[in-house]
Amino acid sequence: MSLDFTGKTVIVTGSGGGLGRSHALEFARRGANVVVNDLGGSVDGSGGSSEAADAVVKTIIDNGGKAISNGSSVTDDKGVATMVEQTLSEFGRIDVLVNNAGVLRDKSFSNMPMSDFEFVVDVHLMGTVKVTHAVFPIMKEQNYGRIVVTSSSSGLYGNFGQSNYGAGKMGVVGMMNTLELEGAKYNIHVNALAPVAWTRMTEDLMPPEAEALLTPESVTPAVVFMSSDEAPSGQIICAGAGVFAAAQVVESPGKLLGLDASAEDVAANWEEISDLTEAKPLGMGFEQSAKFFALHNLKR
Repeated sequence: MSLDFTGKTVIVTGSGGGLGRSHALEFARRGANVVVNDLGGSVDGSGGSSEAADAVVKTIIDNGGKAISNGSSVTDDKGVATMVEQTLSEFGRIDVLVNNAGVLRDKSFSNMPMSDFEFVVDVHLMGTVKVTHAVFPIMKEQNYGRIVVTSSSSGLYGNFGQSNYGAGKMGVVGMMNTLELEGAKYNIHVNALAPVAWTRMTEDLMPPEAEALLTPESVTPAVVFMSSDEAPSGQIICAGAGVFAAAQVVESPGKLLGLDASAEDVAANWEEISDLTEAKPLGMGFEQSAKFFALHNLKR
């Protein structure tokens, strides 16, 4: 099986360097028309330049591919609209969106200025929301779309000093869970990537010997797969150093304590309540309610 993107148009946000650059180059190598979006700012989101995006576009074109650059911020409504209009004008359709743009402003929660918390969540969560919201109607109209949101182990599991980053990264998973349901009948598949890679955003967090293993290129195959015709939907795929894994939010079977249960009853039964031995993922929110009803022998 060969995953071919000839004739498809792919937008990759934050693709002037690091993971995004790797994604963009691989999509182009596989025949896609690529929109290289990058504000060109620093790791903390300050500044801006078109040089990085233009350099990626030049590399793609020099290798016989098709690409254009765009310098819009994913948090700017007008800029996002311009990017979408530019893409449609140049290539006529949008098949794949890879939400990759991100920033870091790490600090322990008690010492973090609220402005840093809001800014990081705005880029990671609202930046993903805004670009996805702009392309979703287009994908519905053409009855085809593949969307990747970029999550993180910091969102799934936590990481010291990254409460803002983790909040944004778990937020995009919540959005994915609903868009998987809403996009299903339009052949729109939505998945999440939780990557580990050596980039300018992570180089200060990793031991130097990890650089040779944690290449951006070792993550990109997961993104290409999630963006292909063969992609699943509603999945969290973890990737790094050539290792690929799946993550899920699961829920224990639960224990019926009765409507008159007290906090002491919950405490006394916590070991059984929290036993994840037979835990299962749920396909949508109502399945949780249905499980609770079932424990009461009630049917929907």
